[in-house]
Amino acid sequence: MSQEVFEKYESNVRSYSRSFPTIFTRAKGSLLYDISGREFIDFFCGAGALNYGHNPDYIKAKLAAYLESDGVMHSLDMYTVPKAEFIEYFETKIIEPRGFDYKIMFTGPTGTNAVEAGLKLARKITKRLGVFAFQGAYHGMTLGSLALTTDAGSRSGAGVPLGNVTHLPAPYQYGEEFALTYFEDLITSDHSGVELPAALALETVQAEGGVHVFSNAFLQGLQRICKRYGILLLVDDIQVGCARTGRFFSFERAGIKPDIVVVSKSIGGYGMPMALTLFRPELDIWSPGEHNGTFRGNQLAIVAAKAGLEVLLNDHVEDGVTERETIVRDFLNTNVANIPGVQEVRGRGLIWGIDVGTDAKAAKIAKAAYNSGLIMERAGRDNSVLKIMPSLVIPLDTLQLGLEIVAQVVQETR
Repeated sequence: MSQEVFEKYESNVRSYSRSFPTIFTRAKGSLLYDISGREFIDFFCGAGALNYGHNPDYIKAKLAAYLESDGVMHSLDMYTVPKAEFIEYFETKIIEPRGFDYKIMFTGPTGTNAVEAGLKLARKITKRLGVFAFQGAYHGMTLGSLALTTDAGSRSGAGVPLGNVTHLPAPYQYGEEFALTYFEDLITSDHSGVELPAALALETVQAEGGVHVFSNAFLQGLQRICKRYGILLLVDDIQVGCARTGRFFSFERAGIKPDIVVVSKSIGGYGMPMALTLFRPELDIWSPGEHNGTFRGNQLAIVAAKAGLEVLLNDHVEDGVTERETIVRDFLNTNVANIPGVQEVRGRGLIWGIDVGTDAKAAKIAKAAYNSGLIMERAGRDNSVLKIMPSLVIPLDTLQLGLEIVAQVVQETR
């Protein structure tokens, strides 16, 4: 089998295949294999869609059993047994025990669908057009989500103006106090030129923005301002939720309660496409069918999602993330942070970034890692940040080996 078929017929829009130029055939746990039988450690994790690794046995068995049962496969938003079981489990085992009260909206199959629904709902509730977001944000590639996103390369493909969004300085740019003050001044000053927004959208850890962790105090400050002025707080937990940063919801550590939460990627449990928009019950002012999507009833994704939540709780995945976080942090601080050219190491849970300053250097390191049998992507301004994002259940010896490859290629690449 040759790559020629892709290069001849597939659109130039393909991207990851350019960084990892081989044909993959199978995957298990934290390992990928290509047609030549070569093995790769996966520190990419489907951009966060594979928190439980490739083909986890428990979830696979649930999917296989459902397929064998001739269960309903496509249902739009009609009632089905898998949907009822997922809703009950998610509410009683995940949402309520954590002190939250959210209704569940099944949107289209990807994260940007959930973001679009959240934005539409916020504007419908408040009767305001504007939304605030942060510089460094990534929220998706459809027009509403793309308006929130700040990466110039992503925005350039829109083809139309991306409006009704005001971008705030991120706390790591000029400090948390400045960012909070600027946020409130835009709201209160009669000369800011900015209207009161419907919502503030944010990631508690900017993943594509370069793995920047927003502190608990900063998140709490944002919530106070939002409540003071009647702004809905929308947290995008698509990539850093589902226990990626240690707890199921990435904002739990700060003790805040967002008005709207969007989840996708690993909520599907098995790499299955699924996205949800969660919101406080009193915000549920939708009319029937006012927002919809043909594949909002993907039954396989729903079966996998419930099984994934069972793995999360039964296997104490959150505790496992805490254990692995310590390993990653200690290793990077000891073996990578002091390498000449490394500007900063930062992260939380099992998402970490190594800032090496330039796109060219990061690209060389990522290529060297690939050649050494490790899949690792880049992020941040100028794609200068190496992003470490393994499975949440990666075996400790595999994690250690992957980290050693990272340290070696960073050290050897000039």
